[in-house]
Formats: sequence, C-alpha cells, structure tokens
Amino acid sequence: MNITKAVITAAAPNQRSLPLQTLVDRDGIARTVLGIIIGEARRAGIEGIAIVISPGDEDVYRVAAGEHGEQLTFIAQPQPRGYGHAVYCARAFVGDDAFLHLVGDHIFLSELAINGAQQLIELARDQGCAVSGVQATRETLLPLFGTVGGRRVPGTGDQFLIESVIEKPTPTEAEQSLVVPGLRLGHYLCFFGMHVLTPSVMALLHTQVQSGDEKSNIQLSPVLHELCGREKYLALEMKGRRYPIDVRYGLLTAQLALALSGCDRDEVLADLCELLAQRIPHTA
Repeated sequence: MNITKAVITAAAPNQRSLPLQTLVDRDGIARTVLGIIIGEARRAGIEGIAIVISPGDEDVYRVAAGEHGEQLTFIAQPQPRGYGHAVYCARAFVGDDAFLHLVGDHIFLSELAINGAQQLIELARDQGCAVSGVQATRETLLPLFGTVGGRRVPGTGDQFLIESVIEKPTPTEAEQSLVVPGLRLGHYLCFFGMHVLTPSVMALLHTQVQSGDEKSNIQLSPVLHELCGREKYLALEMKGRRYPIDVRYGLLTAQLALALSGCDRDEVLADLCELLAQRIPHTA
C-alpha cells in the first residue's frame, strides 16, 4: 500500500477559521494551526496535500499555509453537507489510492520520535488495510468524538480490530456496543482525528451521495461502520495526544501542550507558576 496523498478537511462553517489561528510550536516558532497540520503530513512522507475548504477561502488558506501554500490543492465543498461529504469532495484528487486523512481542528503531539501520521502509515502499509488513530477517552467526552468498538489484536498492546463505529454515542450506547476489554472503566476508544483510508471509503461515500438528494447530510462514521463489515479495518491506539481546538479553551489547551513539550518548557512553567500565584479577583 503506497500512501503519498493526504486530505485535510477544513470546510465546516462553524470551524473554518480555526485552522487559520496562530500558535507557537514546540520549536518556539509562530505557525498557523494549518501550517502545523501540514507539517505533520509532510514529515510522514506525504507528497500531495488537498485542503477541503468553504468556497472563497482559498486565498486566506494559501497565505496561512506559508511556505507550503503553492504546493497545495484546494477543493471547495459547494454546500455544507457534512463531514463525510467534505472527504468525498477530494475523490478525484485521491483517485484509486489509499490516503492519509487529517481534520483541520486538531493539534497532534507524538510521544515517539516519529509523529502520529507516520505511526498510522507504517501500520497501514504493514497490514494492507485502513487504520484509524484512536485515544482512550473518558465517557464524559463521548459527545465530541466518533467512537469505535472491537477487540484487541492478539500479541499487540495497541492494535484493535474494529467491529463497530458510532458517531458521538451516548454513554448508554457506548456501554452497550463499544466496550473494549482491557480499557479502564468508563473509557472508550475515540477517534484521534487522523486516519489512513482505503479506496473502499470513497466508493461507500459515493453510494451515500448518489442515494441521497443534494441536501442530504453525509457523515463519515456510518461509512466507516459499513467498512468494518466489508474488509479488515484496524484502530491504532496512538502514542501521543490529540487536542481538539473547536471546544471551549481548546486553543489555549493546545498552546499549553505545545509549549510544555517544547524548547521553552522551563520558561513557560515559570510563567504559569507566577500566574497561579496571583489571585486576580473575578469581576462581572
């Protein structure tokens, strides 16, 4: 399986500005969220990158991509028809190839010398199948993520054969269908925000698009649930953390995570201690 293309989705109307925000990365350099995500893909050996955007956003996204701007393919999602439809918009770009998929509203930090995208790609190449990154997540956060159920691959500590996928399940749904043996009580395997997807995913999305009308909302999780019933589909528990920036204080948390894992850790810790020592009264 040769994986040289990536698709980054960034077209959701309520989230389209998030990849344009600026953070200071682990090297102490100010970069946009988009630039950090593109760097994730480039370090994994990805050659071609497509960004799915809202119509009219190409110029601002090209600027936000910095040095990578002229090397990108921009694909407009004509109407906001859902996450799955956004991925489908890149169908012509990926062709019949497997591809890396990253969401535009997450920051990813690896605990290994190789980044998260490389971890996924290596397993997908080795096993010849689709692989989704997952992170053990407490049940109070289930409304934020797609969640998978399955069983651990014998002889591994971090690989799971996916048997079901539910988008943002309730705790009751998760308890009934998504419990994975070996996880801490009240924790489930939720999507990490990055996947290696096979051509079958685009074929299934095509069926969804063709069977609906032009206003149908197409989501990705139901398609991934169908995928696990058709072919081998693995989850990899990532050696690292994902930080969604579309939640309250998400950008702040992502910035702190970057800073505390980077070259300026001591300086940031000192500043944080000083802030914590101050008692600033809250005023309405």
